[in-house]
Amino acid sequence: MKRWLKIFVTLLPFLYMILIWALSSLPHDVVFKLQNDLADQFIKESMHVVEFAILHFLFVIALLAHGKLTTTTHLIAAVFAAFYGLLDEIHQAFVPTRSATLIDAIKDLAGVLVVYILIQRAYFIKKNGFLGKRLQSFEKWIRHTKKRSSTEA
Repeated sequence: MKRWLKIFVTLLPFLYMILIWALSSLPHDVVFKLQNDLADQFIKESMHVVEFAILHFLFVIALLAHGKLTTTTHLIAAVFAAFYGLLDEIHQAFVPTRSATLIDAIKDLAGVLVVYILIQRAYFIKKNGFLGKRLQSFEKWIRHTKKRSSTEA
């Protein structure tokens, strides 16, 4: 069971990247449109930060699942997520009814940066804090697998 979960957790950031790409291929008001234009714009603009924060966090979880989260791999994952945000903005420049702006790319980067700092602090600096303990607990749980004895097989 955990083996399949580990595979799923590993694939999750890449599946999420496909979802981001697919959603950014659609007109901006297809997924949802609020009655209040100001609220609609605020939520949609905020989604840049949120969606790339989630992407970086999914990479962190995948690295934890394999016991590979180090300061170096964490930085590489953050850079990769940030570059994907930039690539997504370039992609949107070619989608009718969408636009690519530097400010949107900065919001994507901000989402990655928030999670990067949070994980850096929680997992590498203050390991005994709430988030640090949860991350370590998840890593230990998902990496621990019972070996089947020959009588079970």
